[in-house]
Amino acid sequence: MALRSMRKARGCWSFIRALHKGPEAAPAPQKDSTKRVFSGIQPTGIPHLGNYLGAIENWVSEHAQLNWILTCMVTMPRLQHLHQWKAKTAKHKQDGTMGLLTYPVLQAADILSYKSTHVPVGEDQVQHMELVQDLAQGFNKKYGEFFPVPKSILTSMKKVKSLRDPSAKMSKSDPDKLATVRITDSPEEIVLKFRKAVTDFTSEVTYDPAGRAGVSNMVAIHAAVTGLAVQEVVRRSAGLDTARYKLVVADAVIQKFAPIKSEIEKLKADKAHLEKVLRLGSAKAKELAYPVFQEVKKLVGIL
Repeated sequence: MALRSMRKARGCWSFIRALHKGPEAAPAPQKDSTKRVFSGIQPTGIPHLGNYLGAIENWVSEHAQLNWILTCMVTMPRLQHLHQWKAKTAKHKQDGTMGLLTYPVLQAADILSYKSTHVPVGEDQVQHMELVQDLAQGFNKKYGEFFPVPKSILTSMKKVKSLRDPSAKMSKSDPDKLATVRITDSPEEIVLKFRKAVTDFTSEVTYDPAGRAGVSNMVAIHAAVTGLAVQEVVRRSAGLDTARYKLVVADAVIQKFAPIKSEIEKLKADKAHLEKVLRLGSAKAKELAYPVFQEVKKLVGIL
């Protein structure tokens, strides 16, 4: 029975290797580099205003497999200690899913699959980067020096808040559809979302994040999409009440997104080009990640 199980396991790994080994993705020796920066922007969902202002101006099979190995090296209490896990489970007043709990480990797998040395992060991701560093150090301690311990590059990313809850950041996964402005939203949808944005009962436009979070979020967004200083935005908005000011901000966002939406529509119409980009990107990602994971499997005894 044990022998049969071993044969089945080997067959499974052979199948996985055959499935993900394509002509464009043939493994090549990975060249060590003095510095490799990994961008952690999520490829899932539709990018929103915060994603664009904060980060935009391939996920391959090795990520998922390394994720499993790293998950075996971390405890549940360690993951439950992370701030985002506690905040999201408290907000929804229910137990979180295992996907939410273990997602930071997948982030670690994404980063370590390429032996990244530096990762740009915002303040809300510092704890997750500490987990990545702990996993890299733990792996090295057990199996020998293999992964570089990536350093965090703290970025001054513009923090765009939810339009419906200015105490929380804008999120693609927010269940309130009016809370998030997506790059693909129509002008009518953008106007509606800003009209419904939470502000307060004072009509004057001022910037006071502690005392007037909602209006201050409007001002911050307006400044970000126009390139103006916050003080200049406030000065130019003198005499406007918040209801009219919301429409001004909505129009500024629409103007900012107009060329981007035009390019998106053009790219969507050229499916052959998109497929080529995805194919080449996947091949390049696999070229980098495949030899790393092969070595990981040897070190942990799978291969």
